Amino acid sequence: MTPITEVEGRRIALSNLDKVLYPATGTTKGELLHYCASVSGPLLAHLENRPVSFLRFPDGPAGQRFFTKNPPPGTPAWVKTAEVPRSEDKAARQVVVSDLATLMWAANLVVEFHTPQWRADAPALADRLVLDLDPGEPASVVECCEVAGWLRDRLAADGLEAYAKTSGSKGLHLLSALEPTPSEQVSAYAKTLAKEAEAALPGLVTHKMAKALRPGKVFVDFSQNAAAKTTATPYTVRAKERPTVSAPVSWAEVESCAAPDDLVFLIGDIGPRLDRDGDLLAPLLDPDEAGRLP
Repeated sequence: MTPITEVEGRRIALSNLDKVLYPATGTTKGELLHYCASVSGPLLAHLENRPVSFLRFPDGPAGQRFFTKNPPPGTPAWVKTAEVPRSEDKAARQVVVSDLATLMWAANLVVEFHTPQWRADAPALADRLVLDLDPGEPASVVECCEVAGWLRDRLAADGLEAYAKTSGSKGLHLLSALEPTPSEQVSAYAKTLAKEAEAALPGLVTHKMAKALRPGKVFVDFSQNAAAKTTATPYTVRAKERPTVSAPVSWAEVESCAAPDDLVFLIGDIGPRLDRDGDLLAPLLDPDEAGRLP
């Protein structure tokens, strides 16, 4: 029998809590839901007012995975949705995770959370910039950290403060808070930065996606600034072999990274990090911290 839990006055069916989702660590679905509840403060802050896309993996990372932007079948009527543009002549609705009840309902579906760089009430007006640093083997997050340092200084030269988080996979994400800016302008600026990074670090960086160009280099992916694109939300758990988290990291951690495992964080690591450091990405949520593109 599926247990019913009441969260903030909403009745939610939580299913298969003993199901092992991550055999490598023995992590169960119940433990995954407990993690989401325990980090709900900062996780909800970064999900707030952003239409969510779900990468669902109900049978664990080794099972079927599918990406959906539409509200899943059976979405409760009380779950908030927002109209979002899909093309010039069409619009659709997507879930907005606005409270703990919605978060736990979504977590029960077993999902990664992915969000755009804009808010639901201002489509295609980005309030943050993102650069996804993706290493091509044999490069790793160690090389990403070297590139991140260069990009941090380059952004600072334009008056933008950069913050870092792990992708929860192999790479690193850099983010900066912006005054609302059309996504096309942010994308163009991000592409310029990627090209400049390649020119400055030609043996280490490529700004092109072609796989043939990427072995041993860091691909600076600027494309996630496009209005139609999304990025793994801070604190989301990834559908990887282990329950890795897209975790905020300090610049001291970036600068001292000597091996890939130095910047791998599992769900059990995040609570102690929040207790010690708070949300390292909190400045992204402060309008007073927002910068302006040159």
